[in-house]
Amino acid sequence: MKTVQDYIRTIPDFPHEGIMFRDVTTLFADPRGFRMAIDQMLHPYAGLHIDKVVGLEARGFILGGAIAHQLSKGFVPIRKKGKLPGATIEQDYTLEYGKAVVEIHDDAIQPGETVLIVDDLLATGGTAEAGIKLIERLGGKIISCSFIIDLPDLGGRARLEGMGIDVQALCAYAGD
Repeated sequence: MKTVQDYIRTIPDFPHEGIMFRDVTTLFADPRGFRMAIDQMLHPYAGLHIDKVVGLEARGFILGGAIAHQLSKGFVPIRKKGKLPGATIEQDYTLEYGKAVVEIHDDAIQPGETVLIVDDLLATGGTAEAGIKLIERLGGKIISCSFIIDLPDLGGRARLEGMGIDVQALCAYAGD
């Protein structure tokens, strides 16, 4: 019986030499693999009240849309700066070689709403932390962050858990 990890392709030396890129597009392309991933990502939240699903750019949009659909809840994107129309709030975060900024519409989350954050990969946790800060600034309450892949050696899980956030991942890869 296949696992989610069996559908994930590893591409060596992408985007830089020494990196083992975990490519979820092969998982998304397979209907059984994609259904399995969505079902497994939903499982820990059975019976919990969730108002909104937030997807982190860009693969989190694919997952978040499917999960929001299954839950019959709204979907909210967190995007790179300058990609959302209308009034937004922004949060900067540190990348390996600099800084980046993400945004959310300033009316996307109402105070007290419960939120599930989803993305494909948890590495250092910088993008997820920025998303958490945006949601909290709008008064949302994060139920959990859910990922397909965790790269525990890069410290993202510890970073988010250190903020008091529940973290779920379907599989983990040692190293980077």
